[in-house]
Amino acid sequence: MTFGERVKTERERKGWSQTELAEKIHVSRQSVSKWETGKSLPSIEVLIDLSDLFGITIDEMLRSDRELKEKVIQDSRQLAYPKWKVFFDSVFLIGVLLLAAKLIAFAINYFAGTDLLQMDGLPRLLANFGPLALMLIGGVGSDSLKDKYR
Repeated sequence: MTFGERVKTERERKGWSQTELAEKIHVSRQSVSKWETGKSLPSIEVLIDLSDLFGITIDEMLRSDRELKEKVIQDSRQLAYPKWKVFFDSVFLIGVLLLAAKLIAFAINYFAGTDLLQMDGLPRLLANFGPLALMLIGGVGSDSLKDKYR
């Protein structure tokens, strides 16, 4: 039995119209119709609501339809994606800001003849290559997420 057939069977068993079911889970009647005809699948949040409403486990609903199972797996992957994307984008942005600060300090030193942020040894190495390293890490990390989660 497909997911759509299962929804229709459970809805009819409860004696509800598509509109009544839609109102109970806060979606449109057209959404319920599309699920029942197999034209679309619900999100994981709606799947949980349907499971609670019908008194059946999510496992029972998922195992009946391979396509729905794949959609839920893909949705769960995409839930993790934004968190890592924000992290790597932030690392990249910090690198850009540090590089901009370094360039501004360099320009001030050149035009004003000052020794602003002139360091020696390890701090100088970090100040010169740290922003580039952060930009590289952020860019590579963000780009690798596209391959993993899409």
